[in-house]
Amino acid sequence: MCRVFAGQDPEGYRQINRSIRIAGYSTSIQLEAAFWELLDEIAESQDLTTPKFISKLYEEAIEINGEIPNFASMLRTTCVLYLRGHRPLLNDGEAAERRAA
Repeated sequence: MCRVFAGQDPEGYRQINRSIRIAGYSTSIQLEAAFWELLDEIAESQDLTTPKFISKLYEEAIEINGEIPNFASMLRTTCVLYLRGHRPLLNDGEAAERRAA
């Protein structure tokens, strides 16, 4: 069993830094390559670029929770929720457009 996890490609857990503008400020986020791939996939499913998706997620989380103690951890758990089948809905107008198409 452990060979599945222990034998994984090291490229998947290589640390990658990306510079992103959030709430008008430029910041750097460091995540493993596998998480960036998932965030790219989630963003694409929302018809957003990854930076726009992350910025929107940040703004909504601040609105709901008032603060984010560890944003990189929040991004990782976002990926876990996505893998567990939690899929964000497009806003109502976009969802209606897709149904009509």
